[in-house]
Amino acid sequence: MINRGSLARDGMAIETHSLVFIKMSMALLLAMFANKSGIVLALLGLFGSYYYYSSYKSRRLSGHSEPPYDLLFVLTYTRSIPTTTMKSLKKLGLSKSKSNNSNTPKKSDNPGILVTTELPQDPIPRPSHGHLDSTPPKSTRIQSPKDTIPITGKPPKKQRSSRFHVTHPQNLEPLPAFLDVPLQDRTSLFIKKLHQSSVLFDFNDASSDLQGKQVKAAALHEMLEYLTRNKNVITESIYPEMVHMFACNLFRSIPPPVNPYGDAFDPEEDEPICELAWPHLQVVYELFLRFVESPDFNTNIAKRYIDQLFVLQLLELFDSEDPRERDFLKTTLHRIYGKFLNLRAFIRRSINNVFFHFIYETERHNGIAELLEILGSIINGFALPLKDEHKTFLTRVLIPLHKVRSLSLYHPQLAYCVVQFLEKDSTLTEEVILGLLRYWPRVNSQKEVMFLNEVEEILDVIEPAQFQRIMVPLFHQLSRCINSQHFQVAERALYYWNNDYIVNLMSNNLPTILPLVFSSLYQNSKIHWNRTIHNMVYNALKLFMDMNPPLFDECTSNYKPQRQFEKEKAEERLKGWEEVRRKAIENRGDKGPLPETLNAPQQFISPESVAALEADQMIDVLPAALAEVSLQGQEGEFDLMEGEEGDSLVSEDQQAQLQMQMQLQSQLNNDQEDYDEEGSIPADLIPAEAIVTNTNDDSASNIRRKSQLPVSKGDSEQVANHRSANDSVNEQSQN
Repeated sequence: MINRGSLARDGMAIETHSLVFIKMSMALLLAMFANKSGIVLALLGLFGSYYYYSSYKSRRLSGHSEPPYDLLFVLTYTRSIPTTTMKSLKKLGLSKSKSNNSNTPKKSDNPGILVTTELPQDPIPRPSHGHLDSTPPKSTRIQSPKDTIPITGKPPKKQRSSRFHVTHPQNLEPLPAFLDVPLQDRTSLFIKKLHQSSVLFDFNDASSDLQGKQVKAAALHEMLEYLTRNKNVITESIYPEMVHMFACNLFRSIPPPVNPYGDAFDPEEDEPICELAWPHLQVVYELFLRFVESPDFNTNIAKRYIDQLFVLQLLELFDSEDPRERDFLKTTLHRIYGKFLNLRAFIRRSINNVFFHFIYETERHNGIAELLEILGSIINGFALPLKDEHKTFLTRVLIPLHKVRSLSLYHPQLAYCVVQFLEKDSTLTEEVILGLLRYWPRVNSQKEVMFLNEVEEILDVIEPAQFQRIMVPLFHQLSRCINSQHFQVAERALYYWNNDYIVNLMSNNLPTILPLVFSSLYQNSKIHWNRTIHNMVYNALKLFMDMNPPLFDECTSNYKPQRQFEKEKAEERLKGWEEVRRKAIENRGDKGPLPETLNAPQQFISPESVAALEADQMIDVLPAALAEVSLQGQEGEFDLMEGEEGDSLVSEDQQAQLQMQMQLQSQLNNDQEDYDEEGSIPADLIPAEAIVTNTNDDSASNIRRKSQLPVSKGDSEQVANHRSANDSVNEQSQN
């Protein structure tokens, strides 16, 4: 049975495409008359249009709704459409000009007509068995899905040259030498060589343009030698060409540092990727420096070409990974700063902007150390009194630079700049020290050691009046550093006591400083895990006791009450938490078992806390122990000096003395009744064996302990008769 509605729709479609065929034929005829060379193309177009019309009619009646091919498929086989033909199609509304360079086909105003320059493709996916009664596909063009397969394998390797755009290959011809031409022609020859040097080559491919690279390198070396050996050769016409050559070779976008493979780039561990084009770049830098440093260089002429934009582009190059290039950039920028007075303020502001971007945004830049070196020499030349601009630079730029994680890459240069400021104006010391304490690291021990190094450099140039203003917060921080379990931090803090100037400052302000650090010094003399710290703490305590014995005794007597007060505060905090726990349990009511967070915490006593309690009980014998042993003598009770295999590194007599002192300490709680109110021991209870002398010092025989714990004579004889296991083995071998 025939469907009349379907026939009517097919008839209308055929009639519509008949009009399209007529318009198409007219356009091709117009193209034929406009351009005689397009006659064959027009005839092919007419034939294709007729075939298109016939094929569409038959396919439409058989159930297909799409034309078999794109319009003008015959024309696309030629890979081009004549301009006159396209103009004719535009007049008839069959095509639109492309607005961009995309390969996406553009649809015309007339529906169903598509003009494309791609090879013809069948838009309808035909079934493998061409049944006419199969389900017709959709009328729209099927878009293939995007490739979502993850990329496997190694990522693309990073280029070792940051120059991505090179000049179109040119055949450079060698120019004559300067000595081979007359004097009046040497300036023009110099400019020609500058033009040759402005040509860029691809150094990622070592075998490409070998002759051109050699010609360029020879021209650069000849110009460098020419400027070095001759005077009055820099004319006004050379300035723009020289700056242009420098910009062509050097100014480029620096790619971010990334590892070709593996983890992210770490500037502290990964090796930088050097520039492959460096053989040419180095000579360009040397030539420009020789040009700027020449006595013939005229700043008034050069400032037309070396301007603020030039400086900004130069600063961008400081992010280069190649340290050789950064070193030349440092010298170049410093020469420009010295020559161009009108650019000095702009250079300082631009460097500040680089620092701000580094501190608050990226925390990644390769040239911070070099920029700080430049600023160090600039700060050294500041006139006195310092301007407010320079003081603001110190507080808002240099001090915040301490908080960046990669401080180790530029800290020596940063510390030098800070010290230079303080040498210019000592009144800035308080602001600098407080700024460092504000950014003091909490968990990064490496940065903490760097901070301690810088503070010592500052204290070397500090005035006594300024020291009194910062000594309280500073020594509070030093006390925390001495308590650090990282032995390098504690060791670096204790090295302050080896600095004569700092020790002199301490001695003048000992009543304020000693109470701040006494507790940390004494505790670490007993409980720190590193034996080197024991010796250094012992030396610091001995130094304080020699400076002011009455004050030292006062701190010793105040140690126990202070520790008792700290213990009471800790107990109050614990009781407060217990009260919170009790109320939480009451508020919970009968809601099942308690969660783990409300269970009573287990009481755990660490070995450090036990050692701290023992050290607190031994505070009374501290003055005697310090008075007995010299600074460079034996360590006494502060260091047992055991080897890795458990063998003692001290002599047999010293072992007996050490063990006797340990036994004296263990009897402290049992003999409290022998103490008087001041913590001393009656003289008749001190045996002669308890007096330890230093065998290395002749004057040590006159030094006696001020106080000592009681010990029986039998115990001392037993300790004196002690023999080590090594001695027993040696005696058996001798027998």
